[in-house]
Amino acid sequence: MSRSDRLLELIQFLRTRRRPVAGAQLADEFGVSLRTIYRDIQTLIARGAPIDGEAGVGYVLRPGFTVPPLMFSREEIEALALGSQMVARSADAALTKAARNALAKITAVLPAERSDEANASGVLAGPVRWIGAEIVDMAPVRDAIRQESKLWIHYRDEAGVLTERRIWPILLTFCATVRLLAAWCELREGYRQFRTDRIVAFTETGEAYPRRRHALVKEWREIEGLPEPA
Repeated sequence: MSRSDRLLELIQFLRTRRRPVAGAQLADEFGVSLRTIYRDIQTLIARGAPIDGEAGVGYVLRPGFTVPPLMFSREEIEALALGSQMVARSADAALTKAARNALAKITAVLPAERSDEANASGVLAGPVRWIGAEIVDMAPVRDAIRQESKLWIHYRDEAGVLTERRIWPILLTFCATVRLLAAWCELREGYRQFRTDRIVAFTETGEAYPRRRHALVKEWREIEGLPEPA
């Protein structure tokens, strides 16, 4: 690839990493010498990219740096179009609308000759057949997750037994045929995953978690044997 393309890809690569990335790893990723990576990093910093780090330690891009959507590759636009379709078929009404609006904003600022790439994409998300329909609106549940607030839920298990539980919702997982709400359950004193179609009702308690959600998610991932995001 050209140097300008490599600089853009280098920024995008660092944007997806939360921890410093060694120069040697970057050199291997892009198939160039370590010296070239050092020069590229200095060029990006000179152009205003907020990159922290140094040779022998690694590099990390500080949050908040954005790249204009018109720099998206054809494959990235296809991925966004596919993701938007999948959200529209799998999420609640609010997220579905948000996904479509986001894709519309991206395509609106693309150059004229590329504006139809999302609509002309060669990928398509198939229909989703849910096992059970949700009774409650999940948008307030997502709000509770963002605000790190407890919920009081009425939950019906597989045998039809109804229980009431105070939970700390931490993640909403979209699976092939069901959605699962991962939470700390005060009744069971442990992490549980609740099928959202079995939540009969819920009440927002207004109480905050006693611990930060980030720490809870990290602990839950370790218990479930799931790797941390790159």
